[in-house]
This record gives sequence, C-alpha cells and structure tokens, in this order.
Amino acid sequence: MVAAIFPLVRALLAWALALAGLAAQAETLIAGPDGVPLSLARAVAMARDGDTIEVLSGDYRDQPLLIEQRKLVLRGVGKRPVMHGGSQPLAQRALWTVRGGEVLVQNIEFRGARAQDGSGAGLRQEGGVLSVRDCSFFDNEHGILAINDDKARLSIENTQFGLAPRVEGGLPHLLNVGRIARLDVTGSRFQQGFEGHMIKSRARESFIGYSFLHDGSTGGSSYEIDLPAGGLATVIGNVIGQSPRTQNRVLVAYGSEGSAWDRNALYLAHNTLINGMRTPAWFLRVWSDKLPAGTDVLAVNNLLVGPGLFWLGAAGLFDGNRPATAGMLADAETYAFELPADSIWRGSGIDPRAVRGVDLSPKAEFSWPMGSRPLSPDRRSWSPGAFQK
Repeated sequence: MVAAIFPLVRALLAWALALAGLAAQAETLIAGPDGVPLSLARAVAMARDGDTIEVLSGDYRDQPLLIEQRKLVLRGVGKRPVMHGGSQPLAQRALWTVRGGEVLVQNIEFRGARAQDGSGAGLRQEGGVLSVRDCSFFDNEHGILAINDDKARLSIENTQFGLAPRVEGGLPHLLNVGRIARLDVTGSRFQQGFEGHMIKSRARESFIGYSFLHDGSTGGSSYEIDLPAGGLATVIGNVIGQSPRTQNRVLVAYGSEGSAWDRNALYLAHNTLINGMRTPAWFLRVWSDKLPAGTDVLAVNNLLVGPGLFWLGAAGLFDGNRPATAGMLADAETYAFELPADSIWRGSGIDPRAVRGVDLSPKAEFSWPMGSRPLSPDRRSWSPGAFQK
C-alpha cells in the first residue's frame, strides 16, 4: 500500500515543481518611447511565453511590431502610450500584428495607421486569442482588423474607436472582423466613422453588448453594425445612432452576403436605435432571401427613436419594441438617451428572460464615457431601450 503511494507522490511533486518553474520564468520587461530601458521592438524580441511588457507613457513612432509569442501581456503604464503611424504608408499592414497565441493588449492607443494597399490597421489579428482592454483607436484605415481564421477569438472591452480618415472611396471600418470563431464587444464606444461601417463582423458568433455606437452630428458611417455572413449574432443593450450625414440609411444589417455558418440567428434586444435624419431610416434590415429557411430573428424591447422601418422584411418575433422621438428621451442633446422617470414607455417591455427559450435580458448597461455597470438580476419590470436606470 505504502509502495503504491510513492509514485503518486513523486508525480504530484514533479507537477508542482514544473508549475513553480513556469511561474519563476515569467518576467516583466519595461519599454520606453526613447528606448530606455528597452525599445518596444527589443522588448518584444526578448519576451518569452508568459511574460508581461509594461509600456511607458509617451509617443512611439515608426515602430511596427510582429507579436508571435504563445502567451504575452502588453500593458500601458500610467497615461496611455500612443503608437503612431508614420508620415508615409507602411509596407506592413498594421502598427501591431498579433500572430496566433494568447495575447492581452491593455491601455494602449493606436493612431494614424496607413498601409500601401489602403488596409492599414492599428492592430491586426492573425489567428489565436486576442483580448483588447481599455485601449483607443483613432484615425486608422481600420481600427482592429481580424483576418479569416475559424478558430480565432477576439474580445474587446472598454475601448474607444473613432475619427476614421476622410478619404473618399477608402471605406475604413472602425472594427473589421473576418470569419473567426467569436467576437465579443462590451462597454466600448464607436464614433465619427466615414463611409465604412462602425462594426463589421463575419464571425461565427458575435456578441455586441452594452456599448455606444453613435456617429454624432458630423460622422459619416454607413452601417453602424454590419453582420453580412449571418452566424449567431446577439446585439443587446446598446445605443446605436446614425448621423444625418450617413452614407447608408441602414443601422443594423444582417445576412447581406448570405450564410457562411451552420447556425444562423439574430437576437436584437434592449437597444436604443436612433435615426438622426428627418427622413426615414432602416433600423434593421435582414436579407431573408439569402439566409437559410427558418433563420431566427428575435427583436424585443428595442426603443426606436425617429422615423424609420424596423420589422419590414424581417420575419421573426418582434415584441415590446416602442417608437419614440428625441424629445421623449431625457436629454438627447447631451447624449442622455435614457427614458425619463415619467415616460409612458417605462416598464412597458416584455419579460426578455425566456424569449423562445433564449435569455435576452440585459446584464449591464453602458456607462459614460466608457465601460458598463451591472444591472440587478432581480428586476420586476423592463423598459425598452439600452437603459433601465
């Protein structure tokens, strides 16, 4: 009996020592804009799997990076460090390229990415699992570009995208996601696009929640959300607003290219959809003729602000959605898009917790200027739109 225990004890001891060795190997490297103590490129070249690179505040210019470690954290320290594109288009397609692995990028700004082929990205994902937190992307041909890889995953939290370059015919997308396994966007802000879309996703699964996609009065985006390849798309608890200068009247588009995936459904719940034009918009457009028969469209408790079409041409379940004008919101001029306490629509939504067996209840709501705050799970009534407060 005792002899039988010894091999197990030895195996457990070896496993514990191996874990301790891995922990001991992980290091923190520090990079500065002037190369002190290390340049960013040198820090990435030196980093091993499991390391963290702390990026000091400042302006980093002409330092495109290729990140190929299996596991790495790159974190800005203090005031958000800024990665700048050069004065000329880069031969590389991105300021930073993440190729595979499991990478976290936190508290970094990417600005001014240009490429010779017009597809310059602040951050380019080529496979793997990429997490982006508390970052910002301004004046890039694409803020983040994720190329096709059906095993890749992208998660974006508390991050700002805006100021698309105003180049006619350039079609810059603030976020452009190819055919990957899953996209998650939460607590993030998208503003001031131009010609391209705010979010374009061809992912197998897309979750866009508790975020602020509003072009303001001067933006010129086309679609606010474009989901051209179908898939399972959940859009819940967002402010989605179109500028009077929009390039296309559609706010949310689904299935324009048909289906690229085996499962297709659109769940649209508790969004505040705002048409900034005086003429009608198309709040939701679904290309049902290009999608498999029986594709579910569940749209509940959305607040439709301004004139426009919603359920026309989109077969599915539509319930608890309410029309409104900008004057029915708390203060649309200051982006206070919640319903006032005395609104006739307060508490008029349906129970979203089991809509054809799907839980479409919001678990949080956008918190200005960035992020989200949790909602109590013990609600007795539900109001249409992105805000329950």
